[in-house]
Order: sequence, then structure tokens, then C-alpha cells
Amino acid sequence: MTAPEERPLQYDRLDYTPLPKSVALARHRAQRLVTEWGHAGLAPDAALLVSELGGNAVLHGCLRDRLFRVELALFARRLRIDVSDPRGELLPRPRDVPEDETSGRGLLIVAALADRWGTMTRTVGKSVWCELDVPPPTAPRPTEPPRPTAPPPPAPHTP
Repeated sequence: MTAPEERPLQYDRLDYTPLPKSVALARHRAQRLVTEWGHAGLAPDAALLVSELGGNAVLHGCLRDRLFRVELALFARRLRIDVSDPRGELLPRPRDVPEDETSGRGLLIVAALADRWGTMTRTVGKSVWCELDVPPPTAPRPTEPPRPTAPPPPAPHTP
């Protein structure tokens, strides 16, 4: 018997045209949604990961007139980012990049920033996914009782 599949607390999916401006739109959407979902601390990293994976989809994974998809799923302990595109014949992998190259480090950034990442073949195309761990909720601070104020100085005694 297998464990039931975990259902996300929040979920978003949107298809984008394979243009560089779509990567910026996906990045801004991810940052906004993760913030709205109550995890503003994860939003900048989520935005950067969407940008890197979306940029790779546009540069290497898209075919003419075929969209790429960005999915965000928030679970109790993780945020999953999944970017899929229509080209599945070549799965991406990090590579050594000469110092003077100005590109080619996207998956190295993903590997350094994400807690986990990987690839998945689909019936059509592939997905590159990554996950960020959601920090456990902090326990609310106990409210402190008000501190007593110092008593006023005694009034001068007059005979």
C-alpha cells in the first residue's frame, strides 16, 4: 500500500510564450504568489529559480509556437517549482563553464540555491523541478505581563 499523495496548500500553473519577456513575467508572478502565500522570505529565491529554469526553457527547450509552463506548489514543508517545455530529447545537466563565458551557469545556480532539484521526462517534453524547504513556523512569543512601574518617590514629609 502506498502513502496517499500529498496535496498542495497552494498551487499555480501558467503557460508562457517562449520569449525572454515571459521569463520576467514568470519571475515576478512567482515572487508575488510566494509572498501572498505567506512566505516572503522564500520569494526572492523562488523568483531567481523560476528565472533560471524559465530562461533555460526559452533558450534550449522551446519549439516554435510551443509554450513552456511554470508550476508552483506550496506544501507544508516545501515549495516546488516545476518548469516544463516541449523538448525532451536532451535532459539538462550542470556543466563546467570557462571563467570567460558569460552564460551556462543556470543549473549551477539552481543546484546551489535549491534544496533539491531534478529532471523528469514527460510524454511530450521534459520538466526541470526544484524545491525549497519551507521553514517551520515559529512558535508565537508568549506575551509578557506588563512590568510594574516604579512607585513614585515618597512625598516630602512636612511637620
